[in-house]
Parts: sequence; C-alpha cells; structure tokens
Amino acid sequence: MRVVSLVPSVTETLLAWGVVPVAVTRFCEQPGLPHVGGTKDPDVAAIVGLAPDLVVMNDEENRRQDSVALAAAGVPVHVVRVGSVRDVGAAMRELADAVGMDAKDLRIDDLSEAGEPAVVERRAFVPIWRRPWMTIGGDCYGASVLRHLGVGHVFDDRSRYPQVSLEEVAARRPDVVLAPSEPYPFGARHRAELEAMAPVVFVDGRDLFWWGFRTPGALDRLGRLLRDQGVLSHPRR
Repeated sequence: MRVVSLVPSVTETLLAWGVVPVAVTRFCEQPGLPHVGGTKDPDVAAIVGLAPDLVVMNDEENRRQDSVALAAAGVPVHVVRVGSVRDVGAAMRELADAVGMDAKDLRIDDLSEAGEPAVVERRAFVPIWRRPWMTIGGDCYGASVLRHLGVGHVFDDRSRYPQVSLEEVAARRPDVVLAPSEPYPFGARHRAELEAMAPVVFVDGRDLFWWGFRTPGALDRLGRLLRDQGVLSHPRR
C-alpha cells in the first residue's frame, strides 16, 4: 500500500511495523524519505501527484482544510484521533486496519484500561513555546501521560494549549518545570529563566507528546527519568 503520513508519530509507528511511507512531512525525522511540506502546510498537489492509496492525518496535528482538499481530489484519508493514553491502543488498531496490517501480528499494547494514580505526587509546569509562553491544558495527550505517571499539571483546568505568562505560572507554584525538547527546543540556555519558577528537568518531547508504537516505552522512560530526578518517589503499580 502506498501511504503518505502527515503525522510524525504515525510515521514512526508505520516504520516500526515495516510499512515505509512513500512521503512524509519535514517534521517526521526521516531525511531519507520524500517530504511533502509540513504538518500545517502540506503540498496537497504533490501528495495527489503521488497517487497514494491512503493519507494518514491527525485531527490535532493537521488542518481540516487539507483533509477536505485531499478527499475532494479523490485521495482516501484516515484521521487518527488520540486525546489520552487510553485512546492509543484502539487508535493503533484502527490505523493497522487502514493500512492493511493485521493488528494481531503487531505489538499493540491495550492501554484502554490504563488508569491514573489516585494520588498526584507532584504538580508540574510544561512549557511548549516561548515568546509567547504557551503550555498544555488538561485535555491533551501530554497531560494524560503525566497523570498516568502520577504528575499533575498546574494548568489542568485550561483547555488544549493556552498562552500564559510567567507570573501566572509562578502564582500556581509548580513543584517542577518539565521542559521538553519540542515543539520548542528548550535546553540548558533556558535553565536560569525556568528555574525562577521551580527546579527544571529536561525531557524528550517525543516521549511526552508522540503517541503510537512509542507510547509504552515512553511511559517507562519518562517514569524512570522522573524517579531518577526525584520528581516521583516510587514506580507506578
């Protein structure tokens, strides 16, 4: 099957399954594969020209107008929707079916019963952009990952990806700042600015925000990192 992936986490998952897309986005970290623009600005004409059997998109990463344009050109589109850790297993089984794979032959962990700890050990602030400062709300996948590990987020009462001020962050008194490597590349040069709010732990943004084949390993890696850094005290049972 000729598949175009417009979602980095889908590209990673397909490759892990042995499905090599005929084209991906420039954000998919696959320089050896043809690129057809970005997640928010794909080259629709180039995609149509590839005559794919399927284009895989995501309701959050990609724009509806591009999905509509592809469908209007007669290109089949499969939209993956993942809002929490619990959604991953079902979404991956649907993706496997869409690309002609037998889900039974793939390593798809059933996370539908993945609960969240009754006790939140720490409250974090997760910046995702700078100038303006933006963070995650309680209804997105990254916040679900943290809750699964026993970490609350100081803006869990906000929706999706709100813009905030550092004064607002400080007023909510986070126990830790979890600074991801993407979508904004936070690094050592930002430590002093972030430490004005709370101790800083740098995390792999892909483990926090990419879902799919990565999810089970990401939960394990993030949990170990947070325990090693003293953010969490015990492994989750």
